[in-house]
Amino acid sequence: MFIHRSYLNEHPAVNTEHNERLEFLGDAVLELVVTEYLYQNNPEREGELTNLRSALVRGAHLAEIAERLCFGTYLKLSKGEEKSGGKQKNLLLANTFEAFIGAIFLEHGLKVAREFIGSYVLSELSKIIEENRHIDPKSRFQELSQEQRNVTPTYKVLSETGPDHDKVFVVGAYLNREQVGEGTGSSKQRAQTSAAENALLHDERWLPHKPED
Repeated sequence: MFIHRSYLNEHPAVNTEHNERLEFLGDAVLELVVTEYLYQNNPEREGELTNLRSALVRGAHLAEIAERLCFGTYLKLSKGEEKSGGKQKNLLLANTFEAFIGAIFLEHGLKVAREFIGSYVLSELSKIIEENRHIDPKSRFQELSQEQRNVTPTYKVLSETGPDHDKVFVVGAYLNREQVGEGTGSSKQRAQTSAAENALLHDERWLPHKPED
């Protein structure tokens, strides 16, 4: 069971802690294992390795894995957070995934954590390269939108919630006045990146229709 801070705020009598410390630990273990693997198995220059690592540990990617593993089912949230769709939010799913890695590390050590990360994160590397997901989403989105629509993307903060130490930003990605993507993050920059990635995942909504053969 994964405990979000909002659940404890609503249930102060529950004698347990939320997952944020485990998220912190899991994030560090994930980055170490991914960095080690890329260093040992890829001869690319440092900048290319950094892009590959960023794609593998990006929140949207971790959220996809967490969703496949049904982690949202085991996430305890406040009634308000759950009602707003918290169990499907990329940020919460990604954080839950990192917390799970932290728990594996504490209970079973680095070897088992490395095996889990290899099975569920590193196994996606070839797909990420094939789909060019290791290219910075904002740069790729800008390049594609300028090429296809002759428009430079803009971003707008749609909502900002939470206390200063735990902010959640929702940002929209726009081509002119048309919203073509939406993303969530713990900073405006991360939310913009998430929004660009979302726009790229659904580019059929805004790219010109391709003529049929």
